[in-house]
Amino acid sequence: MTVSAIATAAVLPVEEPAGEPARAVRDSRPLRLITCGSVDDGKSTLIGRLLWDTKAVKEDQAATLERDSSGRQNDLGLPDFALLLDGLQAEREQGITIDVAYRYFSTDRRAFIVADTPGHEQYTRNMATGASTADLAVLLVDARAGILEQTRRHATIATLMGIRQFVLAVNKIDLTGYDRARFEELAHEFREFALTLGVKQITAIPMSALKGENVVYDGSTAMPWYEGPTLVETLEKATTRSSQTVGFRLPVQRVSRPGESFRGYQGTVAGGSVKPGDSVVVLPSGMVANVSKIVTFDLVRNAAVAGDAVTLVLDRQVDVARGDMIVAIDSQPMTGRGFDAQLVALQPEGIEPGKRYWLKSGSRRQRVSIEPVSQLDLATSKWNAAARLPMNAIGKVHLVFDEQAIFDAYEQNRTTGAFILIDPDTNNTVAGGMITGRRAEIGGIHKDDQRVLLSLPAELAEKIMASELFSGRRQDVEVRHTSAGRAAELLAELDE
Repeated sequence: MTVSAIATAAVLPVEEPAGEPARAVRDSRPLRLITCGSVDDGKSTLIGRLLWDTKAVKEDQAATLERDSSGRQNDLGLPDFALLLDGLQAEREQGITIDVAYRYFSTDRRAFIVADTPGHEQYTRNMATGASTADLAVLLVDARAGILEQTRRHATIATLMGIRQFVLAVNKIDLTGYDRARFEELAHEFREFALTLGVKQITAIPMSALKGENVVYDGSTAMPWYEGPTLVETLEKATTRSSQTVGFRLPVQRVSRPGESFRGYQGTVAGGSVKPGDSVVVLPSGMVANVSKIVTFDLVRNAAVAGDAVTLVLDRQVDVARGDMIVAIDSQPMTGRGFDAQLVALQPEGIEPGKRYWLKSGSRRQRVSIEPVSQLDLATSKWNAAARLPMNAIGKVHLVFDEQAIFDAYEQNRTTGAFILIDPDTNNTVAGGMITGRRAEIGGIHKDDQRVLLSLPAELAEKIMASELFSGRRQDVEVRHTSAGRAAELLAELDE
């Protein structure tokens, strides 16, 4: 396949048979996307054009835009679309994006939530915030300047945040005379870089955000050589991340005890689903119970799924506190004191090796020490050994906790696999990170993590742990309670 074919390859709309005109099927799930890239690549202008051409700008907003654009119209006589996003006074004065701006728009097929993020290196932390909830990244590149270090940094951070769908928007293509060779060169260069990140789902689109070519409306008049989709057509076909890749997760935010006859555990479901009668485990204690009732503000529910804020009532008295996690008995997260992670340093002082920070994940806050392992060199895409991590560095680290920690891998669950680091001296957020795995699983067996893992029904596990077999070695054993049926499956697999 030629570079040209690779660069323009895309899934085109399916042709409907002759007869009745096709009716668009609307996807009920909004797509969350982020625009990123280096400074002055046109991110705010692109989103402003999206809002304008999808009729998401209300009359009063349009009037304000016309007024604020006085003296700043472009050669086409159009208002300054970037003003729809840049709301801070400093942003308007400097013509840059500083904070993350969220906007909403929709088409006949779908609704969208878009985050406009800053391109300057010093505001990388804001870009990471926007990427943490996005399903897709629109990475802008100025067709004249090409792919820069900040372009690669943003692509890397978006990948670390779990984004696997990219649109490479080769913007300002009109300023190169709609140069097809230049577009294909940049598309090929980015695909080669993306392969080093493990990203394969890329749609490259030549466009002019200012003129609106290949944004909402096609630019075939100026670019007859491009046969791929517009940006909006690509967004309409994108997929949202599923929160069902792991079992039920409920980080406990509050214990509700309005009276002696009621005890409930409140939180927002962070993964999977649950219904009355399901068996669950409370971590880190390992206590097993069944769900007897699911309560919301005004009714009793038959089930709860990811994103629901609920109160869970269990069928027995168990010790549950804020920061604990109630999980499915057959699909439990990782527990331990040593984890591997990747993070982005967000403060000028960087990450100090050996310093004890507060790690916050959901409603849980724990003491942790950081051991830097390596830092990503954005120029070569290689991980180099690092003793410390300066500001904006992307690094791999070991996390060593003072007590038992509970995580999923970030790839499986964004909520239970993400964390922030807080400096105990200043209360500043110094890093944002994601869990890649438990330390023993990633780097082999370590002397401080030589533990035995047992997955057994609760009653059997308690009897075995009370026997002489594990006398004096309880601290070396981690017990995960499972159902009798699952235990039988595990034994059958061992007999094969």
